[in-house]
Order: sequence, then structure tokens, then C-alpha cells
Amino acid sequence: MTIAVEKVLYTARATAQGGRDGKVATNDGKLEVVVAPPVEMGGNGNGTNPEQLFAAGYAACFHSALKLVARKARQDADGSTVTAAVGIGPINGGAGYGLEVELEVSLPGVDRAVAQELVAKAHEVCPYSNATRGNIKVDLKVA
Repeated sequence: MTIAVEKVLYTARATAQGGRDGKVATNDGKLEVVVAPPVEMGGNGNGTNPEQLFAAGYAACFHSALKLVARKARQDADGSTVTAAVGIGPINGGAGYGLEVELEVSLPGVDRAVAQELVAKAHEVCPYSNATRGNIKVDLKVA
């Protein structure tokens, strides 16, 4: 099932040169990074990689969704954090590569059961979660 955006509020644009061994820059000049495969994938590790960029984006987006649902539920999200771990590995017998994600959420001072409810609701709101749902494994953990 394809999810259609009702109204585009913002569009980000980035251009990659050189693939996993090159650079990526946004059209507005606010982000420019050298990309290189990690050592674990045969690279020299002298740059960031797409998985790190995806992890950073997902963590920031999910944290915003978490703060939104916490505010609506009248819960205090001060001091909360979201850590995203993005793994890459072979799929289909090595015919391609896939991703998996673990989101670890810390909500200090919030009852664990309430925190788990907030995390589940944030997973319904977050655009990254909606984009990946049913496509890749996403594990949610409350620290």
C-alpha cells in the first residue's frame, strides 16, 4: 500500500557524487559531507556513510514525533533522547542489500508503561516510521 502525502509542506534536495565513496550536498548549501564506506564494509572509514545519515535523520524525526505525542498526552519529554542504530547487510541470498533499524528511546521521569505507549504513538506519527513500515525491520526499545 502506497501512502500519499496530502500536501507537501517541504521538500529536501541532496545530490550525491561518487556513490558510497564521494560526497553528498544539499541544494541549499547547509549540508555537505564526504562519504566513504565504513571499515567493516571494506572502506577506509574516512567519511560518513549513508547509514549514519539515515540514522541521524530517523533519530531526529522520531524525537520530534515523540515530543509531539508527549505534549498531547501532557507528559514531560524534557531530557528525552532517541538513538537510532541502522544496520546494513545482504538479503535474498546476497542478491542485494537491506537495512534494519533499532530505535532506543529514553524518557526520564516517565512511567515505563506510559513511555512505551508514547513510543508506539510516535511510531505512528513519524514520517520515517511511516516510510519504512512494512519495508524494513524496526525495533522500538524503551531504555
